[in-house]
Amino acid sequence: MAELRGVCTPVCTVFTEDDGTVDDTALRKHLDSLLEAQVPIITACGGTGEFSFLRPEERRHVTEVVAHHIEGHAQLIVHASAVMTEEAIEYARHAESLGAAALLLLPPYFEGPNMAGVYEHYARVAAAVATPIMAYNIPVHSGIYLDPDFYTSLSSEIDSVQYLKDSTGDFLALQAFVRRGAKVFVGCDPMMYHGVLAGAAGCFWGTSNAIPADAVELYRLAAAGELDAANALWGRIYPVNQFVWSHPFNPSVKAAGRMLGHDLRECRRPVQPLTEDELAALREALRPLLD
Repeated sequence: MAELRGVCTPVCTVFTEDDGTVDDTALRKHLDSLLEAQVPIITACGGTGEFSFLRPEERRHVTEVVAHHIEGHAQLIVHASAVMTEEAIEYARHAESLGAAALLLLPPYFEGPNMAGVYEHYARVAAAVATPIMAYNIPVHSGIYLDPDFYTSLSSEIDSVQYLKDSTGDFLALQAFVRRGAKVFVGCDPMMYHGVLAGAAGCFWGTSNAIPADAVELYRLAAAGELDAANALWGRIYPVNQFVWSHPFNPSVKAAGRMLGHDLRECRRPVQPLTEDELAALREALRPLLD
């Protein structure tokens, strides 16, 4: 299986405006905009896809819609996380049946196990499927920090653990992971550019739902060492990335997307839309892209 590299968009799940169910047609239309921008990797049911607000059958359904629509045009990552290992294995097997290139996997969250239990969780999922695993490091939400020592042990002892999504926003930690040879995907939107320059394999980029073409171009410029052009582009898109990171994340991504012409609707309740003041601040952050 081809190595994962470049921009990964954790695709927003689009809901109908009347009853709040998943809108397959609108989701496919948004996927088309990502494919048109040549996004090389798309994730189904990530955090930006509001997985925690989807029923298990909805997670499987959204994964199937995404997998069948992008087949052959982008690589697929499926978020297979669950608190119980047995449930994570069910999601992992479903994703594998759809040809996923990798599984995004959190440690068990909310009053989760100690690190020995975290290790067991990854080992049991890895034993159940052949698909590569991308460990997901976001301690602010999971409550568990996958530090460089732990991840080094995990990836060296479990062959399937091949990637790390690091959403800590800690640039020193990112460099430590890279220096140890980890294939890291930066998961902090305002750190994407500098993460690539530091040697990250790719960007797991929620804001790319709103700016897919610019995200792909920034990665290309940074990876190619075309730094004058990359600096100029980053200067234009940094404000929206900083806004998204410092405000309610999913409502901000969807609002930014709507302002730029993507039909992303609102988040599933009880997640609230941005306030009028927040929307005004977001428009200001987007001004370099709207002018």
